[in-house]
Amino acid sequence: MRVTLFGTRGSVAAPGPETAGYGGNTSAVEVCGKDGTILVLDAGTGIRRLGLQVLSSIPRIDILLTHLHMDHIQGLGFFGPLYNPGIEVHIWGPSSSTLSLEARLSRYLSPPLFPVHLRDLPRLTCHPVPRTPFDVGPFHVRTALICHPGPTVGYRIEAKEGIVAYLSDHEPALGLRNGQWPGKDWISGYDLAMEADLLIHDAQYTDEQYKRCLGWGHSTYQHAFEFAARVGAKEIIPFHHDPSHDDATLDFLLEEAVRRCQPGFKVSGGREGAVFEVGLS
Repeated sequence: MRVTLFGTRGSVAAPGPETAGYGGNTSAVEVCGKDGTILVLDAGTGIRRLGLQVLSSIPRIDILLTHLHMDHIQGLGFFGPLYNPGIEVHIWGPSSSTLSLEARLSRYLSPPLFPVHLRDLPRLTCHPVPRTPFDVGPFHVRTALICHPGPTVGYRIEAKEGIVAYLSDHEPALGLRNGQWPGKDWISGYDLAMEADLLIHDAQYTDEQYKRCLGWGHSTYQHAFEFAARVGAKEIIPFHHDPSHDDATLDFLLEEAVRRCQPGFKVSGGREGAVFEVGLS
């Protein structure tokens, strides 16, 4: 399966030479199966460009939302396939204790925030998660609640070629006790990411930023690497970059984390436009 990054930021970053390498769009990732099945992970601003590349002849697209913070849904209304009556769109995402997924999304896709009502989209179906595993084309998808403020889920996508785990906004280090990781049953997201071939994981903060933002639902590079080691991931993509971090800062954080942690797995930069083929090796 092919994984393409269309947006990797935690909030929109100002475009310019300082962010040209990593890009400035918020979370949106395409997972494409050999048969052409498309899963879209989150609907940040990057989903608009993703939508421009979707063939109008494709019969179905599934959008898997981790949560409904604005940076993860602000591109949804600009996703072209939503308005194509020939394309069936399924949105999977968390409801709350009081509102369904449709009701929660309708708060954004309705005036005054947006001119089009969710109910007026031609072929849209919403599904609440977490739920029992489900299949979309060749993909077997597992979901679970993970550590981030508000109802937030992570995704595990399994196919014959391998496993992709997506934990875009995640703070597993809240479970640390005296600097030590607990047993696997007490680590948020462990079952979703276990032995993943490709792990896309939050790495928003520097160590100093994390001290000020404990409990905000995000990770440092070191925490992301330690989590990857605990779950036995084969490759990690640090993700959900802070908008204040330019290309030079992100390169430094990545290199410094590799130097400090000496990971036994592959590390790849989370750059917009990067493409990963799972199952070729």
